Formats: sequence, C-alpha cells, structure tokens
Amino acid sequence: MDIGILAQQLFNGLMLGVIYAMIAVGFSLFFGVLDVIKFSHGDVVTVGAFSSLGAAGIAGGLVALPPVLALASGIAAAVAIGALAGVIIGRVLVLPLRHAPGVNVLLATLMAGTVLREAIRLGVPNGGNPKPFPALLPGGAIKAGSFSVGIDSVMILAAGLLLVLGTHLLITRTRFGLAIRAVAQDGEVARLSGIDFHAVVLGTFALGSALAAFAGCMLGLYYREINFNMGVLLGIIGFASAVVGGLGSMLGPIIGGFLFAGVQTLVVVALPISSAYKDVIAFAVIIILIAIFPTGLIAERRSERV
Repeated sequence: MDIGILAQQLFNGLMLGVIYAMIAVGFSLFFGVLDVIKFSHGDVVTVGAFSSLGAAGIAGGLVALPPVLALASGIAAAVAIGALAGVIIGRVLVLPLRHAPGVNVLLATLMAGTVLREAIRLGVPNGGNPKPFPALLPGGAIKAGSFSVGIDSVMILAAGLLLVLGTHLLITRTRFGLAIRAVAQDGEVARLSGIDFHAVVLGTFALGSALAAFAGCMLGLYYREINFNMGVLLGIIGFASAVVGGLGSMLGPIIGGFLFAGVQTLVVVALPISSAYKDVIAFAVIIILIAIFPTGLIAERRSERV
C-alpha cells in the first residue's frame, strides 16, 4: 500500500481514537464514583453536537460573528449543555437510585437517553434527517505525496489530545481530582474526611458529560454532518472501550478507545474489501480481549472491585 494512504488511515484512526477515548473516560468516571453505568452517555454526545450546531448557527448567522467566535460559541454551548445534562441525569435519576439494584439505574439512564434522542428528533426542525455542520475552522491542507490532511482536522485532533491530557491531569494533579479518587475509593470515608459527596458526584457527572459533548462537537467539525441517532453506536463503542481498558481507571479507557479505533483502522488498511465490517471485527476483538482480561487491560486498584 502507498505510504501516503497508510499515513492517511493512521491519522483517521488517531482521530477516532481520541473521540472514543473521550467518551470512554466518562463511563469510567461514572462507574468509579457510584459503581453505575450511565447508558444515556452516548446520547449526550448527540446533545453536544446539536447544541454546538445551534449556537454556532445563531452566532454566525443571526449575530454575524466571525467564524472563530461562532466556533467558540458552539464549543461553549456544547460543553455547558452537555455538563448540565449530566448533572440533571445524575441528580434526578442516578443519585436517588444509587442503593437500588444496578439494573434499575441502567434501565433509567437508557430511557433517559431515548428521551434525549427523541427530543432532538422531534424538537429540531426536520430533526430526523442528517444536518450539515458548518466549516468554522481554517481551510487548506497539509500534503506530502499522496498524503493529504486538512489543517482543520489537525486542529481538531490537537484539541482532542490536549483535552484528554488535561482531563488526566485534572484527575491526577488537582484537589478536585483527589476528591473524585477519594469518593471512588470509599465514599463513606470520603464523607468523614469532609468531602461533599453529592457535589463531587455531580461534578464528576458534569465533567464526563462535558467531555462527551465536546466529542460530539469534534465529530460535527470533522465529518461536517450530524444526526439525531449518532450517539447510539458511539455510546456502545465508548462503553466497550472503557470495559476492555478497565472500568474505574483513568488511563485504561483512553487505551481502550485508541485500541478500538486501531482495530478499525487495521481492518481498513489490511482488508479494504472488508472495511464495511470494521465495527463487527473490532467488537469481536474486544470480546476476545475481555475474555482474556476480565477486569480490563488496566484493572482498577481496588480489591473489592476485582
């Protein structure tokens, strides 16, 4: 295969890996603080995508702001509304059910995701059809032989990598991150230490949901199109990435996200005729890895979880 085409596919895989990792980190954070799986998480990606589209459209169209300010408005709206959605779901559904069987939370959040998805489909004009996403980043391309990648794509990738790194530093190097890790380790001891349990939990839900919403904005900017059910498959992929990487850990879901994207890219590169089955093959690989590593590639350092 031409080296330029190979580099192009590797870039695409890296982009997908960042997006999957951002979604997977949210699943891991939620599980870490409350031992719950929030299956509305994929639909928060969709909320972020449509929020950024609406805000950028208003800022760039009605208010006639420059593209960079319209983009900033879109990102701010995606992050704010995504975080708000996470806090509401956490406060209204998850916290009241934290002592109920796990399947209750799973079912409640699954239905909440359906409500979000259908609200977008019915509330957005012609919401059942794909929506074009405006090009808000600089044009142009970086070319080297047969390799060509848009400057906007490089900027999106850099932003995603910086955000993943920033989240990792936030969890491992700040007082808020310390509080999250304390609650994840032992909620009762954390309370006795003076940590506001509910504030930390809701802050964690806001953080994980904001990451997912930003991933939705990235998807819109990269593919230039979004639709109301885009979060369904992304939620499943993010959850699978978190599980294979290690639910409850921070680094594991990031590795899992890049692993899933890497398998998809490898299928496209090695077997172009089978590219339509890249998701099937990737899930098959994940199933095998889960069978080999039941607690994930990086198991959470808590004996009661293993």
